[in-house]
Amino acid sequence: MREERGQIVGDLTIDEPYQLVGSVLGNVTAVHGAKLYVRGTVYGDVLVKKGGRVHVYGNVSGNLTVFEKGKAIHSGVLGGNAINLGGRLYIDSAARVLGKIRTEEGETTIEPPPL
Repeated sequence: MREERGQIVGDLTIDEPYQLVGSVLGNVTAVHGAKLYVRGTVYGDVLVKKGGRVHVYGNVSGNLTVFEKGKAIHSGVLGGNAINLGGRLYIDSAARVLGKIRTEEGETTIEPPPL
C-alpha cells in the first residue's frame, strides 16, 4: 500500500491501495482499483467512482460523492454533503456530516449515534 505524508497541492486521482496521512489542497478522486484511506485532511471534494473504495477517518472540507458501483465509509468529519448517486455509502456513528445526506440511488446506511 502506498502511503502519502505531508501536503499535496492540486487534484489527486487514486487507482491503487493508498493511505493519505497528510493533506490535499484540492479534490481527490478514487477510480477503479482504488482503496483509499483518508487519515488526514482533504481541502476539497472526495469523489468515489465506479470500482473505487474510500474510508474517511479524517476530515473532508467539501462533499463526499459516491457514484454507481463505488463504495465509501465515512467515520470522520465532513464539512459538506454526503451524496450517494448509486453506490454504497455507510456513515459510522462516530462520523459528523455538517451538510446534508442525500441518496438519489444506491444503498445508504446511517448508524445511529451512541446514547
